[in-house]
Order: sequence, then C-alpha cells, then structure tokens
Amino acid sequence: MLSHLVDEAAKKIQNVPFLVNIVSKRVRQLTAGHRPMIEVTPKMGFADIALQEIIEGKLNYELKPVVEEQE
Repeated sequence: MLSHLVDEAAKKIQNVPFLVNIVSKRVRQLTAGHRPMIEVTPKMGFADIALQEIIEGKLNYELKPVVEEQE
C-alpha cells in the first residue's frame, strides 16, 4: 500500500476508522471478483485500488450518525 494514497484518501475521509472500514470492504469486493472502477497498473494491490477509487470519488459511502439506545 502506497503511503501517499493513504494521505490523499484521508483528506477525503477524515474519520480514520471509517476509512479503514471502507477500504477493507472494497478490498473484499475486489478479491471476490468485482471490477475496479479506475484504470489499474500491474503493480497496484487491492488496497491501492480502493484508496485510489476513494481519491477519485468513485466510491459512494454514507456515514450514519450513531444512535444510542435509551434504557
């Protein structure tokens, strides 16, 4: 995974745990055979692809507010 991609993606999604979840879910999709939404090079790993998709705005995501249960 290229560190500059992580830095650029973190500018798009400032919530680091959420960024990690988005990348890991997309990596699972790519591993399962989903097609990349960007042009890839042979040296790019699945995490690099997911990060680049975030940077280019190709992935849609929604951060839902946490709802606390009341007793």
